[in-house]
Formats: sequence, C-alpha cells, structure tokens
Amino acid sequence: MGHPPVTGIVSDVVMDFSMEAARELGLPYVQLWATSAASFVALRHCRLLFDRGLAPIKDFKQLTNEYLDTPVEDLPGLRNMRFRDFPTFIRSPAPDDYMLHFTLGIVERAVGASALIINTFDDLEGEAVAAMEALGLPKVYTIGPLPLLAPSSSISMSLWKQQEECLLWLDDKEPGSVVYANFGSITVMTNEQLVEFAWGLAKSGRHFLWIIRPDLAKGDTVVLPSEFSAETAERGLVASWCPQQQVLNHPAVGAFLTHSGWNSTLESMCGGVPVISWPFFGDQQTNCRYQCNEWGVGMEINSGVRRDIVADLVTKLMEGENGKVMKKKAQEWREKALKATKPGGSSHRNFDALIRDVLAPSRSG
Repeated sequence: MGHPPVTGIVSDVVMDFSMEAARELGLPYVQLWATSAASFVALRHCRLLFDRGLAPIKDFKQLTNEYLDTPVEDLPGLRNMRFRDFPTFIRSPAPDDYMLHFTLGIVERAVGASALIINTFDDLEGEAVAAMEALGLPKVYTIGPLPLLAPSSSISMSLWKQQEECLLWLDDKEPGSVVYANFGSITVMTNEQLVEFAWGLAKSGRHFLWIIRPDLAKGDTVVLPSEFSAETAERGLVASWCPQQQVLNHPAVGAFLTHSGWNSTLESMCGGVPVISWPFFGDQQTNCRYQCNEWGVGMEINSGVRRDIVADLVTKLMEGENGKVMKKKAQEWREKALKATKPGGSSHRNFDALIRDVLAPSRSG
C-alpha cells in the first residue's frame, strides 16, 4: 500500500539468464533464493570440500555411513555439519556433474545481483545471512516466512489439487494426537520404503493423516497392504494432497513426518509442530540437520527406513520428555516467526526496505 511502481527483475535462482536480461535493460536485479540461508552457505563452501579432499567422491561405494558422518568444521556461517548434511549434489562421483556445477555457478554469480531475498527470518538464520554477506554478496533481505507476511493471499503454490476434507477429519481429534505425514510434491521412494512407513505409522498406535501422491513410489503404482488398511481404518486417513499450512495450524496435529523441504520446514515452524525428518535430496539434508541439532524441533531418521524405527520416533516425539521439549521449542519459533512478519518486525521492515532501496528507489535528487 502506497509504494511507488516497482521497476526491476526478481528471479528465482533457476532463471539464471534473467541477470543478463536485467543488465541489458538497466534494471535492478534481485535474486530470490528459494531455500534456506544455511543451504546457500553450504553450497557456497562446497569448493572448500573439494580442497579438503572430501569431494568429489571416487565412487558410490565410498558413501558409507562412516564417510557420510565425517565432521566438516570451521566453515563460517555453518554449525556442527557432517559431510552428509551438505546438499546432495556434492556427492556425485563425476567431477563434471551438470547439476552440481550449474548450482554452484548460480550461487557464485549471485555476487552480481543488486540484492538477494530469502524466505526466512533473522532470528532463525541471522548467522547464516551474515555469513552470506561476508562472502561478498550484496545486501540480503530476509522476508519470511512468506505465508505469515502475506496471510490473505489466495494463491496456492501446490502442484496438486488439495482435499479440504482433511481438515474436517481433524476437527474431531484430540489436541496433539495426530501424526501428519507428507513427503512433498516431488520426493519419491521405493514401494518397500513406503510399506515400512505404513507399518511404522500403524505400530505407533497414533491417529495419522498421510498424504500419498499417486507418483510417490518410484516406478510403481502405490499399493498399500490390505492388512494395513484394515488395521488402521479407524484412526488413519490417506489423501492425495491437502492444504498443508492449515493442517499444520490445526490443534489436532502433534507431529510432522516430513522430507524437510524448505517450505515444509517453515510451515512446520509457523504451526509450532515438531518434526520427524527423512531428507531425500538437495537442500533437505541441510534443513534436517538444523531442525534436529540447531533449532531443536526435530528427530532424524538417520538409517534405513524400518517400521520399528518409525514407530519408535513417533512415540518419542509425541510421548517422551525430549518430544515435549521439542514441542515447546517449536511453539517458541512460531512466536518468533509471527513477530518477524508483523508490522515493525524484521521481515516486515526488510520487505519495505527492499522496495524502497532497491526495486523502487526514490527518484528525487
């Protein structure tokens, strides 16, 4: 409200060519980094992993748990990282891997932007943001969590049609009694892994809402065991998609079984819901590490997917003392996120400053 017309280009990182277009048109160029500040810093430091001999790996046989757990220390802006916590592109045994070098190129060329904007907030990632700017980047504006900064927006970012009946199903459940499971819009797993998750949820004895896309199982049509469906009919709901932020804000939801994509990571914090994390690829490993070790809101499935492990983690998160601590911490992060996006909060101020100083600077004088 009241802002002058914005003149500039705001681009997601995948639109790398737009920087050249902005330069030719004489417009300010603002790069939107769609994942966490920590994942940006992790990618920016990947060449140090090459220098230290950790990457590229020689072949996939090298990717044992022992090697993946190699500590990676003394990297500004990152805390308590292991090799496994870096974005998965770094694990390629091919030194000319296209995705790795494409991603590193985008990160390194960000120094040419007029500014960067990130869907995060200062209390959560201030240290990583400071490290970004120390690496020679332009001003970094944290303007998230976006669902809180623009709560009236009716635009859905979902790739799938939402099933609103999920919310009606939750309405008659006790507070904090439901496990919500959703692995995002592009994660895939084997049918064997899916079955292990299914029986893990069944063995937990908890009510659950599980989002299963038709293409969730790699190369297979998703088929849940008939015995599982019969055993959980009274306490489980399986749907193809749902309005996730509304689900995570529902008082019945007490835990989130997630892949730790950045949108899901922020949405769980906005809902004050602790997580059980099974990261799949890309930046999800970094997000998981921070959820579990730095932000205190999650537990990691750090071995092969097995039903006993899934059931045990659900029980620990929803009944154990550590789970209570994580729930309290998640609620504290929720309050900090709300504060950041209210008028006068850090993200609200940063958004105004981005428009005032970069996208539509005053033409007076």
